[in-house]
Amino acid sequence: MATHADVFFSEVATIAAKLDKAQIEQLAQELVALRERGGRLFLVGVGGSAGNCSHAVNDFRKLCGIEAYAPTDNVSELTARANDEGWETIFTGWMDVSRANAKDALLVFSVGGGDIEKNVSVNIVRAVDDAKQRGMKVFGIVGRATGHTAQQADLALVIPVDEPSRLTPHTEAFHVVVWHCLVSHPILQVKRTKW
Repeated sequence: MATHADVFFSEVATIAAKLDKAQIEQLAQELVALRERGGRLFLVGVGGSAGNCSHAVNDFRKLCGIEAYAPTDNVSELTARANDEGWETIFTGWMDVSRANAKDALLVFSVGGGDIEKNVSVNIVRAVDDAKQRGMKVFGIVGRATGHTAQQADLALVIPVDEPSRLTPHTEAFHVVVWHCLVSHPILQVKRTKW
């Protein structure tokens, strides 16, 4: 009888095999273009995805020479904005002060990608819409093709998870896998890792 670990890692192998590699290569090209035009990369996500954003910012900055930021890294500003202006605007307010513009790009890490009707991750919905209004490129690595990010992004990689009960752990795990693929890509990586 298969154990949970057997099933889980079988699903991981299936997801890895089914990932749209052409989209990952296209995202790598987009990030090279971003760096070449001197644009900044803003990464947004909530919950575990916010933690992934923080780690990815380090890698894009250190290994790829891309000026990158995660608004959730500044907990004081994040909570002040949530308290004073509302949870929905935590990212748009941050991008406004940062003078985000058409040279820049937004990268969303999210399971659902935001949904106004379900009132889920509305801050991500607002960030995507704000970025589009600013003329920014919008990219996403998400778990649902039906979410706002997947529907509105210039490029959205949807993690192909077949088991709905494990959508969140697989999607968030593959955020990590995909961004590590990107930061180790020969066209993006400008500095080698220590190990």
